[in-house]
Amino acid sequence: MRKRLQNRGARVSVAEVAAAAQVSTATVSRVLNKADYVKPETRRAVEEAIATLGYIPHGAARSLSSRSSRIIGAVIPSIDNSIFAAGVEALQAHLNDRGYHLLIGSSNYDPEEEHQVVRSFLEQRAAGIIMMGETHTRDCLAVLARHGTPFVNTGVYSPEQPYHCVGFDNAGVATKAVRYLLQLGHRHFAMIAGITADNDRAIGRVRGVRAELARAGLTLPDDRVLERRYDIAESRAAFRDLMSLPEPPTAIICGNDVQGFGAILEAQHSGIRIPEQVSVVGFDDLVLSRHLKPSLTTIRVPTQEMWCRAADMLLARLSGEKTPRAVEIETSLIVRESTGPVPASLAAAGL
Repeated sequence: MRKRLQNRGARVSVAEVAAAAQVSTATVSRVLNKADYVKPETRRAVEEAIATLGYIPHGAARSLSSRSSRIIGAVIPSIDNSIFAAGVEALQAHLNDRGYHLLIGSSNYDPEEEHQVVRSFLEQRAAGIIMMGETHTRDCLAVLARHGTPFVNTGVYSPEQPYHCVGFDNAGVATKAVRYLLQLGHRHFAMIAGITADNDRAIGRVRGVRAELARAGLTLPDDRVLERRYDIAESRAAFRDLMSLPEPPTAIICGNDVQGFGAILEAQHSGIRIPEQVSVVGFDDLVLSRHLKPSLTTIRVPTQEMWCRAADMLLARLSGEKTPRAVEIETSLIVRESTGPVPASLAAAGL
């Protein structure tokens, strides 16, 4: 890991970059201007110093210090998931109504890539930034702090953290699905979860399911938690694997609706009846959830409201208003056709 030079409270100059890279200021300028006649090793040294120090080109830094910009940046994990598309669409309309413009970037669930997106927003004079979740690199947080750029985390509710957030407790919300399935008599659970690496929301949902099952005296072994990308094909394969276990689950909780769609499609392909043989629960309440056959039981997340309230918090901070550090968004369990009582044969056997 790079050692970060300490320069809090002051903006980084070209001279400081040059000193860190052990080159002249003219060489730094050539690298910044993407001149061709710079040795590769010298270019790497300068780029390393820029990243380590959190240097922002002078024109962008001047705009940031004056706070003249009416640009807000939003970093979403992916452009593939319609839950994020719905959120940023509502966010853009909300900001437009208030005289602000929106920049959008995708991190691909990679904190290092998120850091680069944030840097590009600052170079484009973003006055504030909204990010998904709370897994950010130290360098990303440092460059935001160094330039005094406020940000808000969304999709999480962590009042114990020192950062502003608008969202929900992913672990706590996941327990709603578990409690409902327990009430239906289910005791054999499994999860098709999102990839937990660098994804605090996916981690929280797995943790919440395990915690609620533990309160009921049940466990969720590792071979019954399959981490997969939020992808229908991968989710179909995960469903096949779970239903091929010697003792297949009667209830599967999915990390999001896309994974639930994959489970339902694979069940139909394999001749497995939902919910008669296995119940499936999603997370998000995408529009398609109510149109599938069977329709998908899921956790409804008011994503448009969440992103708009994150914008309100950020704009209030930009105007110097005092705001609560954490705002919790209400979620709800939407019961549809993909869940039902534990199969009669297992219920009769007391399993």
